[in-house]
Amino acid sequence: MRRSTMGRALGCAALLATALIAGSSSSAAAVPALKPAPPALAPPAGHVLTAVFAARGVQVYQCAAGAWAFVEPAATLSGVSWRPRGHHDVIHFRGPSWESTEDGSLVEARAVANSPVPGAIPELLLQSTRNRGDGVFGRTAYIQRLATQGGVAPAGACVDGATTGVPYRAEYRFYSPVSSGS
Repeated sequence: MRRSTMGRALGCAALLATALIAGSSSSAAAVPALKPAPPALAPPAGHVLTAVFAARGVQVYQCAAGAWAFVEPAATLSGVSWRPRGHHDVIHFRGPSWESTEDGSLVEARAVANSPVPGAIPELLLQSTRNRGDGVFGRTAYIQRLATQGGVAPAGACVDGATTGVPYRAEYRFYSPVSSGS
């Protein structure tokens, strides 16, 4: 399973890199064909896909009153953006927040819709609540968390105060409002 997931991630990265290079010669960047998201997770009309990132990390849980409660994500993301163009490494943490380690831009968001995934954390549509900087996340308005694997809270009782990280993977897509420069 791990090798096939890595293979898919590398294949996706190669596809995205090819699309980025192909799109660099035209005024409009080419966006690769991606697996469609559930309709309930579509951003509103008037938004364009600006970046796609593969994530790998953990969902952090803490035991309270004998049950596991979600605390925060802790993940690294890697991928490409079309506006601005380029490769970015991103950290994902409490907020939820995403911050580019390349340009310092940041977006914080809140979930506005979800779609369950058996055996994994749900897929989400998130709406931006705060942006910082002019980089890759400067204009992000919506984020999709898709293709989730793992990350579900442990089953069973726990000892109050205990903390655990449950591995997960996902694809994050970032959308910005359409502008005359898009």
